[in-house]
Amino acid sequence: MNFAQLTEKIVRALVVDEDAVRVKEFPSEDEKMILLEVMVQEDDLGRVIGKNGRTAAAIRTLIQASSALHENKYVKINFDKF
Repeated sequence: MNFAQLTEKIVRALVVDEDAVRVKEFPSEDEKMILLEVMVQEDDLGRVIGKNGRTAAAIRTLIQASSALHENKYVKINFDKF
């Protein structure tokens, strides 16, 4: 399962400027960890993070649950703006 594609699909559903969403997977020193960087427009960052970080936490929970079913790796997601 490609967690970057799944994350991008979820984030695109939340933002106004869908074409500006970029998700990159970075190599990790630990083979049991996946690092994802989500980049969105500055105006959309609040939508992705949500009040008190609840939306970002929900995205992380969904991706981690998917990982537990398929590869059982820890997925770390960082959200940032362009």
